[in-house]
Amino acid sequence: MGAGPILVTGGTGQLARALAEAAGERPLLVVGRPQFDFDRPESLLEPLRAAAPALVVNAAAYTAVDKAESEAAAAWRANRDGPAAIAGWCAAAGVPLIHISTDYVIDGLKGAPYVEDDPTNPTGVYGASKLAGEQAVLAAGAPALVLRTAWVYAATGRNFVLTMLNAARKTNRVRVVADQVGCPTAASDLAEAILAIADRLLAQGWNPAWGGIYHACGAGETTWHGLAVAAFEEAAKRGLRRPTVAPIATFDWPTPARRPPDSRLDCSKLVNVFGIRLPAWQDGLSRTVEQIAL
Repeated sequence: MGAGPILVTGGTGQLARALAEAAGERPLLVVGRPQFDFDRPESLLEPLRAAAPALVVNAAAYTAVDKAESEAAAAWRANRDGPAAIAGWCAAAGVPLIHISTDYVIDGLKGAPYVEDDPTNPTGVYGASKLAGEQAVLAAGAPALVLRTAWVYAATGRNFVLTMLNAARKTNRVRVVADQVGCPTAASDLAEAILAIADRLLAQGWNPAWGGIYHACGAGETTWHGLAVAAFEEAAKRGLRRPTVAPIATFDWPTPARRPPDSRLDCSKLVNVFGIRLPAWQDGLSRTVEQIAL
C-alpha cells in the first residue's frame, strides 16, 4: 500500500466528522464541498490525485430520503455517478475503497434480518440510487468493499436522535412511528469499525477474498419509537426534558418515500471475516446523548 493518507469524502457530514475524530495518529484527510462536489463531476478526481491516498472511504452521499423523490437527478449523481468515478480512479490506481451504503436498498418485507446476498428491492429513489452506487463500485474492478449501515446518528449533523432531543425542548409530546424496525448505529461506532478495517487492509495488503458487501450496524434492534424513548431516557439522566412519546403507525405519518418496515441487517459476515462487531445500539446512544448534553 502507498504511504499517503486515508482520504475520506463527505466534508462535514456526521460520518466523515466521526472518522476524523476517531483517526488518532492515523494520517487522514477529509475532502468535501466546494473542492469535492458530486454536483460538479469534474471536481471529483483532482483531490484524489493530489492526495495520492493509501485508502479511500466514500462517506459522501445524497441522504435526503424524501427530497430524493423530487430531486432524483441530484440523488443519482451523488449516489451512483460519483461513487462510480471514485471507484474507477481507485481501480486504475490500485487503491482500496470502502464505500458506505444503506439498508434502504431492501424493501423490508423479509420478516427477518437480511444477509448480504438476500435480494435487493429498494422502494424509493434514495434506495435505488444507493443500490446502483453499490453495483457501480463493485463493477469498477477496484479493491473495494461496501458497508451497508442503518439509522446512523451522531451528536452533530442532521439525524433522528438530534431531531428528537431538539423537539423535546419545544414540546411535551411527540408522535413517533412504532411499526418500522431497524438497527440504530452511532456514527462514532461505525467510524471505529471502518478504521479497523482500514488498518487491516493497510497492514496486510488487499486480499481479493475481502471484496464485496458487508452489513455494519449497531448490535440489536428497535423501532423509531423505541429509539426515541431510549434517547429521552438517556437525556433525562442528564437533566433534559422527557416528553411523552405517542406510538403511531407508518400510515399516520405519510412521507413522499416509502421506508422499509423491517430493515434489520445481519452483521455476522463482518464478524466472521474481520472480527469486528459494533457495540449494542443502546451503548452508542448513551455515549452520543452524553456528547449532546455537554
